[in-house]
Amino acid sequence: MKLSKLVGDRFKETPSDCVVASHALMLRGGYMKYVANGIYSSLPPLKRITKKIEEIIRQEMDALDGQEVSFPVALPASLWEESGRYESVGSELLRFTDRNGAKMVLGMTHEEASVQLVREYASTYSRYPFMIYQIQTKFRDEARPRAGLIRVREFTMKDAYSFHTSQEDLERYYARCLRAYQRIFARAGIPEVVCVASDSGMMGGNLSHEFMLLTPAGEDSIVLCPECGYSANMEAAECIYPAPGDGTAVDSTRPAAGQAAGSLLPVETPGVHTIDELADFLHIAPSSTCKAVVYQKNQDDSYVILFLRGDLEVNEAKLTSFLGADIHPAVITEESGLQAGFIGPVSLQAPEGSEILFDRSLEGLCGLACGANREGWHMTGLDMKRDCADAVYRDFAKASAGGICPVCGRRSLTISRGIEVGNIFQLGDKYTRSMRMQYVDEKGGSHTPIMGCYGIGVGRLAASVCEARHDDYGPIWPISIAPWQVHLCCMRGDHAEVRAQADRLYEALQKAGVEVLYDDRNVSAGVMFSDADLLGAPVRLVASPRNLKEGCVELSLRGDKASAVKIPEEAAVDGVLAKIRELNEALEAEVPERI
Repeated sequence: MKLSKLVGDRFKETPSDCVVASHALMLRGGYMKYVANGIYSSLPPLKRITKKIEEIIRQEMDALDGQEVSFPVALPASLWEESGRYESVGSELLRFTDRNGAKMVLGMTHEEASVQLVREYASTYSRYPFMIYQIQTKFRDEARPRAGLIRVREFTMKDAYSFHTSQEDLERYYARCLRAYQRIFARAGIPEVVCVASDSGMMGGNLSHEFMLLTPAGEDSIVLCPECGYSANMEAAECIYPAPGDGTAVDSTRPAAGQAAGSLLPVETPGVHTIDELADFLHIAPSSTCKAVVYQKNQDDSYVILFLRGDLEVNEAKLTSFLGADIHPAVITEESGLQAGFIGPVSLQAPEGSEILFDRSLEGLCGLACGANREGWHMTGLDMKRDCADAVYRDFAKASAGGICPVCGRRSLTISRGIEVGNIFQLGDKYTRSMRMQYVDEKGGSHTPIMGCYGIGVGRLAASVCEARHDDYGPIWPISIAPWQVHLCCMRGDHAEVRAQADRLYEALQKAGVEVLYDDRNVSAGVMFSDADLLGAPVRLVASPRNLKEGCVELSLRGDKASAVKIPEEAAVDGVLAKIRELNEALEAEVPERI
């Protein structure tokens, strides 16, 4: 490809609305163009990258005996009504009515379509197990698209669905898919992606994992233990609390709850509404308080009142999963009888239909301060065993840095940011049962099959690689997905002999099967090298008057000035092929074996 004919422009300035490097560099480099909020068109460089990513994915899915299919983008709402998700999924699902008055949706995921496709075919046990997958456009009406291709509304995704007759078979296949995902990310040039336990959310199922690229540009919080390797998404990370009185429940520099019991006493606290204000007023640590956080269920606005230790935050994903319902922060009205800022677990007069929940951070504690359910008053001396004897404790809190690892028990947890580049779920029979999919076993009995599903966002993966592999000047694409393997620069395109040398190299590289982008323009060296940096080909070849006098060309690697060497023109193609081979071998060395 000659750069003079490449569709798309490159820009020096960074757009003002870019908050992450990949967004800025892919706009500046002519990879994509903004169309609408969360919607982009792909220009040739990005299309070449995503095509290579898709081919890597296909190879790994085919190695798992996956069979490629294609589902519709527009689906009848009746399929989603069968599974129950037409009503349960929020406004992210784009619903519309066609010209005949039929309710329709734009597919944001295709569990229902996959079951509909195979439920007649897979009516006998002899056809199990099997996996189908597609790579296709989807639409999710994100409330807050951000960061270019990292969070969009329209996107290309690989989604796969496996069907099994036993949990054991699903688990074996799930492990193979997990390894295949590790191979995909390593082959795409980001082997550092970590696999973390996650919350299944709207997908359902009992077990799920996300694959995270750790980067400050990420919007997900990842809980990690460097001591034992434990990792989990913040939404799924378990909070572990030591037994009261072991000296480690809170920071040793602060007063600890549980030091003394005492009577439950009312204390007038005028103008005190928040935990920090209460702690300051009573001269105690926030960890020595019990706070109430109040929500309402979306479906009926009934109240959910959760009590937890005052220094902790609610993990709303855990709460939603426990309730089996979406929630929103409560609007506390006068009619509710609740005293905002003064809600406590003793003598609470909650509205009818409310759920009262307790986080396990409170279990066994005493000597706490809490609300008195009376405007301007709190209580001190709360003893959870004595005053809340019927409480049932569950894990509803967010893990925190320095917290206790649920695997090795050390106070070693760290919190990092990450971009989710893939996810896998053990769905169980959530969709097959609701959509009445059955198979007959060898004895003639009818059973419901179980499913796994496996997703990767292609555009997000491309942007994530850019996020991980760039410098101040542009992307440094891994050899496996680079839009072109070699960027050939013809310095002084108006110099006949230099142009002839560059033309010879271009033809020779193409004949050798090298993907080469040839900058044949008559532009300054600054413009030429700036564009080469933005386009990010891993190998660069420079023809110039100075090199021509020496009978050579300059060969270098993108982002590594120290790698530049001069080689004779007649050895240039072999030198390029050797560099490509070295880069491929280094990348393949990071790819784990299949299982």
